[in-house]
Amino acid sequence: MKLHRLLASVIAGACVLGASAEVKYVFYLIGDGMGMGHVNATEYYNRMVLGADQPILMMQFPVASQAWTYSASSPVTDSAAAGTALSTGNKTNNSMLGMAPDSVSLYTSIARDLKDAGWGIGVLTSVAPDDATPAAFYAHQPERGMYYGINKDAVASGYDFLGGASLRGTKDKAGKPNEVTKLIKDAGIKIAHGTDAGAALAGKTDRLWVLSPENVWGNGNNIGYTIDSIAGAMNLPALTKVALDHLSAKSPDRFFLMIEGGNIDHSAHANDPGGVIKEVLNFQDAIRVAYDFYLAHPDETLIVVTADHDTGGMAIGHPDHYGYVDLALIDSQRISKDRLSDYCRDLVREGKSISWDEMSDLLRDRLGFWSNVPLNDEQTARLRAAFDRTFVARESNDEKGLYNTFNEFVTEAFRIYNYWVGTDFISHNHTANPVPVFAIGEGSEKFSHVLNNTDIPLIIRTLTLGE
Repeated sequence: MKLHRLLASVIAGACVLGASAEVKYVFYLIGDGMGMGHVNATEYYNRMVLGADQPILMMQFPVASQAWTYSASSPVTDSAAAGTALSTGNKTNNSMLGMAPDSVSLYTSIARDLKDAGWGIGVLTSVAPDDATPAAFYAHQPERGMYYGINKDAVASGYDFLGGASLRGTKDKAGKPNEVTKLIKDAGIKIAHGTDAGAALAGKTDRLWVLSPENVWGNGNNIGYTIDSIAGAMNLPALTKVALDHLSAKSPDRFFLMIEGGNIDHSAHANDPGGVIKEVLNFQDAIRVAYDFYLAHPDETLIVVTADHDTGGMAIGHPDHYGYVDLALIDSQRISKDRLSDYCRDLVREGKSISWDEMSDLLRDRLGFWSNVPLNDEQTARLRAAFDRTFVARESNDEKGLYNTFNEFVTEAFRIYNYWVGTDFISHNHTANPVPVFAIGEGSEKFSHVLNNTDIPLIIRTLTLGE
């Protein structure tokens, strides 16, 4: 019996090693803040509004499970601790990147292990590439806001590709370039602004960083929301294609690509339903880039899709509008809550005036109010009162979010908008809800059980390095 068990163990180990030798290309897609509620809302929109007869792509993958996301310091994780778990297989405290809770021991990410084994490595996001989740794949810092140190770690990583909005640790307090700028140049890193410029350099330089076009989007924290359709702004699928082209040229035999849909989280923090759904669909288009590659290399490619945490606890079904859902109203929204808030804040800050009729026309054009979105008299009165407090009396009771501050008028407008769409959020912050896991490709069956987020990189390590 003991001999039988020993042989079974050896055979099982050989099977794992055999499978690991087959995985040559890994796409690790992380929807920041993307809980199952966000996925479900997007799928309902996909079916009910777009009329699709197939689920969104990630829901077509043969493996579907879920993962727990708690950190070492709280049941509710932040992106730094969750990114560290997803990249290294270890728990740490909220706000910490690539380090143990003792602030001394360093964790090694799966990207670092694969780079040391000769793989090509790419890390990209729709937010800043020195933000918490992407940084967890290359940085070791006790605090996620230490952008100077994070940017130095990015240079030292030697990774082949980095992409996202902008770098926030390259200037001193006076706004002058600091040491990081020289380190980037000395490392031979080429920086392209925009995906067109990035595509022209893909495969033609050893290390390529693609950042947002300068002066296209005023918020360095993200590349611009899909729903805003900002002229000249980057988008995640195009950025993914540039990264894939670069890695395919520089490391055609083996590469690992982490792709983060960071703006899902930003929209969810704002409780912006149209923003969330359009960002998840944009994330799907990035998954499609990976999936098309998988179709050409089905026996050598692994795609894993998950999230770092749930943001907002989004759900279909509004507590004050029982049984009512009209997701078609999402198409009436043509401005993100963040961008509307920025516009309104600038009006107040610059002392500019706007009439109620002018603001009503703006909401009618950008949110469909009083046309597709049938505000009743009571809601119109509430909105007018918020307008008067914000723009006339200048006594707005602002609501502070993680990435923006929303004045009373914008908050009221989106409270009404959620009511008519039939969506709701339980929080402006993260929750402890488990997150979805979808997988396809070589070794994907290893992800079919309920997981801890720390399990995911450990399984990838086994499938790629046999460890």
